[in-house]
Amino acid sequence: MRPAVLVTGGAKRIGEAICRRFADAGWHVIVHYHTSREAAEALAADLPSAEAVGADLADWDSACALVEQLAAQLPDWRALINSASVFRRDDADALDPATFDEAMRVNAGVPARLAQAYFAHARSAAGRRVIQVTDQKLANPNPDFFSYTLSKHALAATVPMLAMHVLSAAEGAAPEDRIYGLAPGAILPSHDQAPEEAERSHRMNLLGRRTGAEEVAEAAFFLATGPLASGQTLFVDSGQHLVAQPRDVMYLARQEGPPGQ
Repeated sequence: MRPAVLVTGGAKRIGEAICRRFADAGWHVIVHYHTSREAAEALAADLPSAEAVGADLADWDSACALVEQLAAQLPDWRALINSASVFRRDDADALDPATFDEAMRVNAGVPARLAQAYFAHARSAAGRRVIQVTDQKLANPNPDFFSYTLSKHALAATVPMLAMHVLSAAEGAAPEDRIYGLAPGAILPSHDQAPEEAERSHRMNLLGRRTGAEEVAEAAFFLATGPLASGQTLFVDSGQHLVAQPRDVMYLARQEGPPGQ
């Protein structure tokens, strides 16, 4: 029997890399999508054991219904990885209410409810793990993408609180049920970034290197299978969160201009 993992936003980008890492390790992968059905089904077909499932994560009820449906089907559902998010522009000068509402619901509220529903319904004798994918902006905020950053701080707050709740529910035992944060840095091009802009912006970290999506996927697999104590957050960003950056690196790279100027 293969252990199962649900990866929200698993059809593309970092979510896809996470799906492939778990598939390579012999897990059954549930690839969640909202609008990327073709990509999700193609990915699932390319993996040894996988399926694609659709749900709108802006809808409280459909997200929780998905967890309950999967919990009834999966006898060894070991991990939920909340990777899906929205990343829209607004800034500290002008919070956009619609952008804020969407970000807080999709990036924080629904992942919190998914985690709660997972711990309430999923089954696994080996223990259950939730991984909330946050952002290095937790430790290194700037005024850009204001609502997005607020939502990721809210998501990060679920990690210690739910870790305490899970421990309390186990009546002081040391359960195998755990929850973690996973905080990537700049990994893949954002919005209208040209390849050369991404190349410059993604090296704005202590190591001066690009962090790969596969590194984030490897970290997710470690958290899902390793011994790290519940409630912790792992940064995978080549040290970006340790570098003070007054703006998002997308804009910093544009301020610098092309190499040689």
